[in-house]
Amino acid sequence: MSSSTMALRTRVFGAILRRTATPVEQARDFPALRAERLRVQGTRLGTMIFGRTDPAASVEQITVGTGLRALVHRPKDAIGPLPCVVNFHGGGWVQGNPEQSAWLASRVAVRNRVVVISPAYRLAPEHPFPAGLEDCHDALAWIVEHADELGITPERVAVMGDSAGGNIAAVLALQARDEGGPPMRAQVLIYPSVEMYERWPSEDRHAEAPVLTSANMRGYARLYLGEQYGTEDFRASPIRAASHAGLPKTLIVTAAADPLLDNGARYRDALAADGVPVRYVEHDGAIHGFMSLPGVVPVAREALDDIVEFLGEAL
Repeated sequence: MSSSTMALRTRVFGAILRRTATPVEQARDFPALRAERLRVQGTRLGTMIFGRTDPAASVEQITVGTGLRALVHRPKDAIGPLPCVVNFHGGGWVQGNPEQSAWLASRVAVRNRVVVISPAYRLAPEHPFPAGLEDCHDALAWIVEHADELGITPERVAVMGDSAGGNIAAVLALQARDEGGPPMRAQVLIYPSVEMYERWPSEDRHAEAPVLTSANMRGYARLYLGEQYGTEDFRASPIRAASHAGLPKTLIVTAAADPLLDNGARYRDALAADGVPVRYVEHDGAIHGFMSLPGVVPVAREALDDIVEFLGEAL
């Protein structure tokens, strides 16, 4: 996709980011980078870029069974148990936080009449694979076990995640299938990373794309896997699972100008080949991370419509 297909604000944002952001493969002080990211998200400029919480949603911070925090979004006028979407944030397993998903999570909560719970999880390189994944696995189990106090219906649960969070959501769906639960109605995978090593054509086409470059992709994988880099464990690369049969209904959302584009497309093919009902939408004018950047990527609103429609049918 040519840069001219992008909105002007998207191109400007990408140019500024390229000049000011420290590439992850060059970073050293990860706690400082995370703290600065969270600080920027809370500024006036940050809310213009990352979007605001839907005013019709309530927001509560809780502590889940892992001892880590989670943000809970629900319609302010909610009465009675509601379906639940457990949402996992992106950031290459190295950075990111539940707050960056608030624009999406709160709107899904309001429009779908569901509770959206976004857990935090341990991050690499301090906590390499599979620490963060195990946190998310335990958080999901805890949420279902505490359905009554959370006001959710445990039989109507979906997982959702973007980028690294999409990887985690995909793995949790596989584990739930293999472990006999928790029951899962659907998975929403937003520009997911499903393969750690293979280099597919979209990575070359968009090697220097805004937000995520080919070098960033490789850097994140090495930081996340640490000493286990090279593992073929499906928990790192869910496309490598022996079978994808029996997975829940799936929506895969991708961005046309994203080196990870082929990750989503190939996972669609793998699921379809094993009989999984899968819907796939590729958004022109979109860059990696666009669902966390509604202020600079207008097409995020179209993708939100896709997600809301899918969850409305699946839950």
